[in-house]
Amino acid sequence: MRPVSDEAVSDEAVALAELMPWSSAPVRPGREWVTAPDPRSLKARWEALLRAGGEPERAALFGETRSRTLRSRVPQLPGQTAPTVPLARADEPCPAPVPVLFGPYDQRWLIPDHRVLDAARPELWRVADDEQLFVVEAADPEAADEQVTVTGVLPLARGGRIRPLYRRPGGVEPNVVPGLLPMLSDRYGSPVGAGELVAWIAAAAETGPRGDRVVPLPGNPEMWREGVELGREALRLRPGPPGGMERPRLPGGRRPYVRAAIPVRPAGLRYEAEDEALLLLGVDGSEGRIAPVAREVWESRAGGTGVLESWFAGRAVGASGAVGDGRGASGASVGEGLAAIGPAGWSREWTSALLELVTVLTLAAGLRPRRRAFAERLRRDPHRIGTRALTAAGVLPVPPAARRPASVLDHHEEGPDGQFALV
Repeated sequence: MRPVSDEAVSDEAVALAELMPWSSAPVRPGREWVTAPDPRSLKARWEALLRAGGEPERAALFGETRSRTLRSRVPQLPGQTAPTVPLARADEPCPAPVPVLFGPYDQRWLIPDHRVLDAARPELWRVADDEQLFVVEAADPEAADEQVTVTGVLPLARGGRIRPLYRRPGGVEPNVVPGLLPMLSDRYGSPVGAGELVAWIAAAAETGPRGDRVVPLPGNPEMWREGVELGREALRLRPGPPGGMERPRLPGGRRPYVRAAIPVRPAGLRYEAEDEALLLLGVDGSEGRIAPVAREVWESRAGGTGVLESWFAGRAVGASGAVGDGRGASGASVGEGLAAIGPAGWSREWTSALLELVTVLTLAAGLRPRRRAFAERLRRDPHRIGTRALTAAGVLPVPPAARRPASVLDHHEEGPDGQFALV
């Protein structure tokens, strides 16, 4: 590897696609009813599907597409145990729902069954484990507070490209352009691993002149260490599996609390700036109140909408896949669809999740001025490592094989109708 000279490093920021070459589109379910804010609703919907009188009624509830019908024959999702017989003949219980990232700050649940997902992205399921992190590009960078989201759960089709941190299960083989980590280790005088790089990306990623995500790399070791620490603070706020890590907390004076009980069936959301209060409006005229909620938290945006408003909309009365009409686990008619089946009211778990969301958004808003100031200093760095420097060092261009998923040959996966396929 050729050394990086100071004369070569002041050039264009490196595209994220060059630093983490392998990427995938998000999981695309293709039907609303396979995701929900709670796992119980998904099990009730599955039971209603199997109770449908005949194949035409079941097909209408299922929501057939060109990609999936009741007679589709597809292999098992890697790491999952759902049967592979066509759904026209299925009579087994609902596969255990798994958490997924529905939006940058919205974790929901998904039925992990290849037969009900139009574009399941098996290559992502194959590497999804406790060691994995996914870097998700903002679908609309102009309408998002952060350019990337880093998460430990599989993302759905609500963002841009997904870049797993590791190419193999168990945290093996970083999805990093070959040669980059040794080069940066030499440059900064200390080991640089995949964890440090993803923390830097979380802190420094920005929108490039062509609308893609780019990542400036500093020439200064002190700036690198500062950015990595800033990124680690951001990663502590990342969405992850329930109970997967210690959740962030605010100082006592700014910690949000329920000041008035949340209605059993909330239908609307309002913000009172003067009292820094978030109001959940019940169908019976009652008002739940959470405070304090800073204005910056209420105004946090992702994908062109307010984060709190979007999160609440999926759980409000009448929301598809949420509280619905209060029938709980009762069946749905063909005209209504399975997504109409939801819990009979607001859950205690959702209150806890909402308080945590306010906490995370408060801490993220507090980091934002530091990140903007850091980004401005980084732009003025005369020795930034860019595309010309990485090309001169032999790191770029990216080898074609690095843009493809790795071959995972360590286990069998069930094919259609119970056949076995070696992957």
